[in-house]
Amino acid sequence: MTARIAALLGVLLVTAGCAASGSAAPQGFVAGSTLHTMSFGGLDRSYRLYIPAGLSSPAPLVVMMHGGFGSAQQAERAYGWDELADNAKFVVAYPDGVGRAWNVGGCCGRPGRENIDDVGFVNAVVDDIAANVTVDPKRRYATGISNGGMLAYALACNTGTFAAIGPDSATQLDKCAAPHPTSVMHIHGTADPRIRYDGGPGSGVATPDGGPSIPDLNAFWRNVDRCAPPATTTNGAVATSTADCPDGRNVVLLTVDGGGHEWPSFATQAMWQFFAAH
Repeated sequence: MTARIAALLGVLLVTAGCAASGSAAPQGFVAGSTLHTMSFGGLDRSYRLYIPAGLSSPAPLVVMMHGGFGSAQQAERAYGWDELADNAKFVVAYPDGVGRAWNVGGCCGRPGRENIDDVGFVNAVVDDIAANVTVDPKRRYATGISNGGMLAYALACNTGTFAAIGPDSATQLDKCAAPHPTSVMHIHGTADPRIRYDGGPGSGVATPDGGPSIPDLNAFWRNVDRCAPPATTTNGAVATSTADCPDGRNVVLLTVDGGGHEWPSFATQAMWQFFAAH
């Protein structure tokens, strides 16, 4: 179990790297990037919030969850969501995991060992934002890389908070006994050594079976959403499988041929286009 937890925390941090956590004081709900704190589950928790200038109400909300060993500040700097929010006019939240990790079905790190309620925390973050910023309850979305993408799946499994989720380089460790119908876009590289595309044991999932294969996970959500058979298109190294489902939902898998454990350069724009359509 120790090896599994240590391995699952690994994540490739893109150009911005793992920035120092900083000690900025909490601020109000104003345009720009602000830090917010709350008490949840007996712990002091925090999240960063970006509100673009000229925001219209009610606004969409995207919750971006960092990977293992990442942070809210690192995620805000690394993945380009603030810049996209300036143009598309939506709010972005970046929660901070305890010990730079998230609890997703008994894993990872301190959150997994102590069974910290990260699903509840993210919902509390959404509620805190909604109490202070006019966001559209029908346009709330969750995305994340690696351990953060696993939390996106856990949120879809256990809550109806989000209209769509966008996991990248992730898998589903939650048993997901009562999943909520949710639109899903998953991005994954076929050469990911940490969370293997075929579901076999990788350096990031040191379990005997490595969890489900990514195509099997995609099929699981197509079944949850009662989707039609998927259609596949290919553009260069990226194959896109799209399934149409009742109530306007979709389940999409973007497979990057030869891609590793990373947030691809196209991911943020692709995720937002998918979210904006749901």
